[in-house]
Amino acid sequence: MATPEFLRVLRASAGHQLLWLPGVTALVFDDEGRILLNRRSDTGKWAVIGGIPDPGEQPAACAVREVEEETAVRCVAERVVLVQALSPVTYGNGDICQYMDITFRCRAVGGEARVNDDESLDVGWFAVDALPELNEFARFRIKQAMSDAPTWFDPTGSA
Repeated sequence: MATPEFLRVLRASAGHQLLWLPGVTALVFDDEGRILLNRRSDTGKWAVIGGIPDPGEQPAACAVREVEEETAVRCVAERVVLVQALSPVTYGNGDICQYMDITFRCRAVGGEARVNDDESLDVGWFAVDALPELNEFARFRIKQAMSDAPTWFDPTGSA
């Protein structure tokens, strides 16, 4: 995965310790109601599109940028779906990050879906009733993007 330059500089002094970082997820729908997914090169699994904002970059602008960088699809962010602190992630090199994710519902406005960088193995549009295998949180976010009901995701299942 491409690590932003500002994060490489930060890691040079912070080492592998936990970093609390902003993150965005873009749930992009087309005019047929299909959702755009990518099969990640680091895990080989299908996932929703996401990334880390550059310093000073607005979250919605980051969502739009990440979608185009990874899939060549142009989109507009329509609304915030969910804001959620995610569980810490330990990467293969020992770096630990925890993200405050802002999930946006987006609408595709142009471009043809294709692999557009080294972060994806495949890119495609999927009907929401025919999704590939996705983790529970990704499915929850997609469901929320299709609803106007406010809620939050409880990873412990206690709510």
